[in-house]
Amino acid sequence: MSYNKYEDVNSTTSNRSGVFGFLESSFRKFRSIGFLFILFPIILIGVLTVGISLTPGILVFKMVTILTQNYSLPLQSICLGISLGAGFILYGVTIIFVAPFFNFILPFRVKPTRGPWYSLSSIPWYYHNGLTYIVRYTSLNLFTPSPLNNLFYKMMGMKIGKGVIINTTNISDPGLITLDDYVMLGGSVTLFAHYAMKGYLVQERVHIKQGANIGLGATIMGNVIIGKKARVLPHAVVLPGARIDDETSVPDLETGSIYITKKKEQREESLHLVLNKK
Repeated sequence: MSYNKYEDVNSTTSNRSGVFGFLESSFRKFRSIGFLFILFPIILIGVLTVGISLTPGILVFKMVTILTQNYSLPLQSICLGISLGAGFILYGVTIIFVAPFFNFILPFRVKPTRGPWYSLSSIPWYYHNGLTYIVRYTSLNLFTPSPLNNLFYKMMGMKIGKGVIINTTNISDPGLITLDDYVMLGGSVTLFAHYAMKGYLVQERVHIKQGANIGLGATIMGNVIIGKKARVLPHAVVLPGARIDDETSVPDLETGSIYITKKKEQREESLHLVLNKK
């Protein structure tokens, strides 16, 4: 591995060449304008995602309105209220399929990478998580845990084995996460495959192996591997670069410390990856 400890993350010039280098340099020089330029398509995709997902509910409401136009006011109001409730549930189910569709047709994919916040490598991350959060904050809690919850994350690119229970919606970067068979994510677990360090956005895979149990409110960060039948106890935090052995606990039940099974030089390499990897 080669090192570049003096790379300037605030540089207004790109290391890329050609058209992509020109675009990234422009993005860095005109950050506010560049960010708005990137944000506008995300907003447009969000509007389309929500609008299409609302359509079945609107159709139900309009149909009930027509069918009940000669009813008494109280009875019509009850029918319209029921149609609104049905429309809300229809929206929640529909958006679980619409958001992954837009994620699928995007011309780029989230992948393990590192780079400054204002770089082309961060754009897929913005779009991927933007679509994930639209579903999370508008409907997904209604279907968690359930097969629909698992199906949504699968369609967003998460690799999910059989018998997996996901009792949380606090998940980012699903396209970089692997859950093997019979993994259990407890309530309010926070799981994401990225972290920021010294001006860099690092996107790195998370792999939780067969039978592992992640306790209530625990946090799993990017670049983590959790072994088979390991336990992350409630509210524990597993930091980037951690490698949890099979059938162990975090924190360690005897010492109370986070159990990271990596050699010293491997830990240092992981922690300095942001600065040193070209």
